[in-house]
Amino acid sequence: MAVTQKEQQRSRVLMQAGRRLPVLKRLSGKLLRLTLLFGILAGVMIFVPIMADMRMRWLSDRLNTVAAASVVLAASDGKDIPQSVQNDVLLATGTKAIALREMGASRLLAVSEMPSKVDRHIDMTVTDPWTTLRDAFDTIINGGNRIILVYGPVGDTGKVIELITSDAPLRNAMLRYARNVALISMFISAITAGLVFLAISHLLIRPIQRMSANMLAFAQQPDDPQRVIQPDDREDELGIAQRELADMQLRLQRTLSEQKHLADLGLAVSKINHDMRNILASAQLMSDHLANASDPAIQRMVPKLVRTIDRAINYSQTVLAYGGTQEPPPQRRRVKLHTIVGDVEEMLNLDAKSGIEFKNLVPENFEIDADPDQFFRVISNLCRNSVQAMSGDTGSDTSIIKRLTITAGQIGTTSIISIEDTGPGLPPKARENLFTAFKGSARSGGTGLGLAIVHELVRAHGGTIELRGGEGAGTGFEIRIPDQPVSLAEWRSRRDSIS
Repeated sequence: MAVTQKEQQRSRVLMQAGRRLPVLKRLSGKLLRLTLLFGILAGVMIFVPIMADMRMRWLSDRLNTVAAASVVLAASDGKDIPQSVQNDVLLATGTKAIALREMGASRLLAVSEMPSKVDRHIDMTVTDPWTTLRDAFDTIINGGNRIILVYGPVGDTGKVIELITSDAPLRNAMLRYARNVALISMFISAITAGLVFLAISHLLIRPIQRMSANMLAFAQQPDDPQRVIQPDDREDELGIAQRELADMQLRLQRTLSEQKHLADLGLAVSKINHDMRNILASAQLMSDHLANASDPAIQRMVPKLVRTIDRAINYSQTVLAYGGTQEPPPQRRRVKLHTIVGDVEEMLNLDAKSGIEFKNLVPENFEIDADPDQFFRVISNLCRNSVQAMSGDTGSDTSIIKRLTITAGQIGTTSIISIEDTGPGLPPKARENLFTAFKGSARSGGTGLGLAIVHELVRAHGGTIELRGGEGAGTGFEIRIPDQPVSLAEWRSRRDSIS
């Protein structure tokens, strides 16, 4: 089956469009953007708790520094310490006032100027994660001009140190730290995103692009064996996908080859069909003249000859049905199967030298609801295959039995026809591809069309055909043909006419 010019042009357009895509619109560009975005989001998620921890460490360091200075201040009476010394201590610690609380009493150790109010009280013993996160955001967003009171224990002494200071230094330190952390996080995220992108591009994007390019190239010339993808030696999902794609392309090429074979066969047969109809028409005219002969032997043979020629003309009219249109629907009637089998036996014209025994065990009064011409084709194709199989057995052993037996029976409204031979059986390839054209042939050089046509005709009658045996002990086919359903009114009419 050839690829149309329109399909080839469409494949070329798709390939060119894929090459012209902007980098950011390609799959690799989208992956790079997503990797960067996720890297930044990961950095933000790490950045928030880091800032909260930095705030707590800054306050803890300031409180520890003040606690060390308070030891010196608490060793003497605060009134004896000059104000200049207190100012130096407060300036060195960045505080406005220092107090020590012990035994429930608070003592002011140093003060430069007492603020009129305190905006926030911070207890360093509270380390709840949500509270520290909330306070960190509050300091960055609302801090800078507030007075805070920070207090916490001094080691294990039971004393509590308190300091009053502005939160501006804390906020500035947090902003500087945030800037540094952000720069470092962005740098790490960019490096990580680049490495992830390169890894995913090597493991996923490039194989997918290779498969996409191969599918577009294969679509242009599906009959070219060079266009079949060569799978990579990998055991992951992409490796499986590549192997399945290669297998699918090979099967498609075989199917296309078979379809082309069938199309070529149909063309050849159509040419033969034109001349064959003329020859058969001439034979039909001659058979009409023979009907007037006075020889009794000729008179007995003429009706059979006429039926044979009529069937041949009918086959010639519908010989292209399998390769082109569908078979015509069966014109079903009540026919005697014994007579049809007898016609098939005469058509085969088995001589004594073949050693093949043809046994027509169908009762003479056995009737079947079928199209007589189509069912003749069914029986003749199956019998011809059996005769060819047994004729191919050219061994010199005269004890080998070569018998073709046809029997029939009925269960309810279903007719069962059995065709069995004592031939060598079907090879495994024929059994696996039974009823498939060009695959189901049991002999070298065969096309398998006979069984394919039989299967189609039996299905058209609403029946089934199954293989019985065929593995070295002869071959048998069982056909089941149900009678046509009859309406209740028609059944009553028949009953009344009989009665």
